[in-house]
Amino acid sequence: MGLAQKPQPMQPSTHQITAMKIRRRVLVGDRVLIGAVDWAGGRGVIEGVFERRAEVADPPVANVDRLVLLFALDQPQPEPATLTRFLVDAESTGIPFVLVFNKVELVDDKTISYWRDRMKSWGYDPLFLSVDQKSGLSALEETLEGQTTVIVGPSGVGKSSLINALRSNQNISEEDPIHKLVEQNSKWFGEQRVGTVSKKSGKGKHTTRHVSLLPIAGGGFLADTPGFNQPSLMKVTKKGLAETFPEIRKMLAENEPSKCLFNDCVHLGERGCVVKGDWERYPYYLQLLDEIKIRESFQLRTFGTKREGDVRYKTGVMGVKQAEPRLQLKKHRRVSRKKINQSILDDIDDELDEDNWFDVKQRSRKR
Repeated sequence: MGLAQKPQPMQPSTHQITAMKIRRRVLVGDRVLIGAVDWAGGRGVIEGVFERRAEVADPPVANVDRLVLLFALDQPQPEPATLTRFLVDAESTGIPFVLVFNKVELVDDKTISYWRDRMKSWGYDPLFLSVDQKSGLSALEETLEGQTTVIVGPSGVGKSSLINALRSNQNISEEDPIHKLVEQNSKWFGEQRVGTVSKKSGKGKHTTRHVSLLPIAGGGFLADTPGFNQPSLMKVTKKGLAETFPEIRKMLAENEPSKCLFNDCVHLGERGCVVKGDWERYPYYLQLLDEIKIRESFQLRTFGTKREGDVRYKTGVMGVKQAEPRLQLKKHRRVSRKKINQSILDDIDDELDEDNWFDVKQRSRKR
């Protein structure tokens, strides 16, 4: 069993070939079953993918234990709408996450207090740090050991720089299995490439182009991901959107045992709704709700109400669940003998009916 990694450049991509054979996409972080191992060449063939305990869509990473939502207080400045989309996306995964603000050295204490109070009103308790000055990292390091952590955020906020700082800040003992890799100057332990913020737009440039899973001392992995400003929110539903806002959860909890008059209430200020619109992010909630309604309406027209998943799980080697592609209905299944016999009888009946009709027609002509 192994851990799926991004193939190294200038080498044949066995990951891509195998993914086509097993008819399933292999994600970074997948636990996979490897066969036909070429020990000399350091290659193998992925023969199966084990069941995922968690998955992140943006970016696509499997078996994630924790998310780190990284934003900068300046260069680029945080945008409330973008920040809300990232928070909603993180809430929808059900994976524990921490909100982190970087580049505190570029702003004054008043700005830090402003964002701390503002995030508290949203229902979050963020961490503030400076990757450049390597301050405030210890509070974040405590949550990383032994876990697979994905760092996400817009371009230019310092994701790769944070990973470099966290990995260079570790004391690796000689007994640690990865100590030898560090001595060999393994690519796994090289620093991630970093970029600068565009002077023209004030936004970050896309320096990281792919998802990389990087080991850390003491166990665990860090995932460096490409920056993007608009999470797709494809897994957020119209009914589930309200649960991704701590403000709505708080209002519903404070009004218990009273509830909204209608069970399918989406909190648009209808009669009997206990959620009021006097909170900062309510306009963002309405905007996202409209977006999801349009998407769900399109999916309903295109795919219908029921779509069978393309993956099913079966118990494989040593009782471990493995994923395999689900066959399309009535395409790869053998026709039963009963159905074949019935079709033959139907054809015979049709021929008899035609013969009888011909006889009746001939008799009518003779008369």
